[in-house]
Parts: sequence; C-alpha cells; structure tokens
Amino acid sequence: MGMVRVFERLGHQVEYPPAQTCCGQPPFNAGYWDEARAVARRQMEVFGDAEVVVSASGSCGAMIKIFNAMLFQGRPEEARAKTLAARTFEFSEFLVNRLGLSDVGARFEGRATFHDGCHGLRELGLKKPPRQLLQHVRGLQLVEMNDRETCCGFGGTFAVKFPMISTAMGEAKCAAIAETGADFVISNDSSCLMQLQGILDKQGSRVQTLHLAQVLASA
Repeated sequence: MGMVRVFERLGHQVEYPPAQTCCGQPPFNAGYWDEARAVARRQMEVFGDAEVVVSASGSCGAMIKIFNAMLFQGRPEEARAKTLAARTFEFSEFLVNRLGLSDVGARFEGRATFHDGCHGLRELGLKKPPRQLLQHVRGLQLVEMNDRETCCGFGGTFAVKFPMISTAMGEAKCAAIAETGADFVISNDSSCLMQLQGILDKQGSRVQTLHLAQVLASA
C-alpha cells in the first residue's frame, strides 16, 4: 500500500492485477527452470498490456528484468520476456531514474540505516536511488552501516538449505545495524526485512524494519 500511496500522491494511476503470482525466482534458483518458466509465462500474460510494471522487491525486479531472458533464450517467448523486462522497474529505480524525482514530499521522524538487498545492489546496480530518496525525507536521519554491502543471509532457498550459515550472516548484519544506533533499518526488499526482523526480535532489539515505500508514503 505504501507504493500505491506514493504514486497516487504524485498523480499516477495504479492498477494491481489480482491474477499475478510469484515471479518464479524460487524454482529458478533451485534449478527447476521448467517450473520457473510456467510462472514467468503467467506474469507475461498478466502484465502484457501494462505501460509500466513497478516492483517492490529488488529480487522480483531482477527476476523479470534479467533472469527471465535466460529462461527463454532461444525460445518463442524470448521477445515477450525482453519486452516485459524493458517495461519493468524496481520502486526506487522508477522514481529516480524514470520519473526524475528525489523528493516525494515524505516526512518520517527517526534515525535509520539502509540495507541493500543483494539483487537490487548487485544485479540491478541500485545503490544510489534509494539513498537519494531517503536523503530528502524530512525528519529522517540516515546513518550508513560499516558493512553496508554485506548480505543479510536470507537468499531465498539459501536460508532453507544452509540455515546455520544464513543465521550467522544475519546476526553479523544485525550487529552492524546496532553499531549505527539506528531505530529503524530500511530496505527495498521485503525478504531481507523478514530475515532481519526475525533475528532482531529474537535478540530483543528495539530496532524496527521498514520497507522504503512505507517511509516514502509517510507525510
């Protein structure tokens, strides 16, 4: 809902097709490419007529923009996959790089640090856009972590296959968060936020996780 509030405040019309499903990254990462193609075909059908597709997740955005082309390389759907990829944007990417905005009129009081989701940072190269947006949020004090580019350890199926390593990585990330003295940790990937909030809660930390859209929707 945060994304919807931001876009409507900016004067854009938002549609949310209820027929949409998962982006297909879990089976893709697990090596089940036939199953991933079935999900991707569904997405191409649902969003085929959309002018622009905006994702709230760097992981989902990377799947549609980058990995679907790998799935359908040399197949009849390759052109459709590339067309959808060209019209798909991660949330902060769309606001900053497509709309040319850095100030969306948000106000949020507090001290916060930002966590870069791996796919948004490494696959989509979106290090600057979310920070540009947060730097213009009135009342927000943004403090960077020392280990700002370190993975939180979730990694989708990685957390299931290697739970002890995943937890250790998440604990290291939470230690970096604690060092900043922040009250909030913000990210543009909900899967990372789920991982971090679970560990923070178990540690008895007062730090709360927030999606970038939640902060930008505040006024």
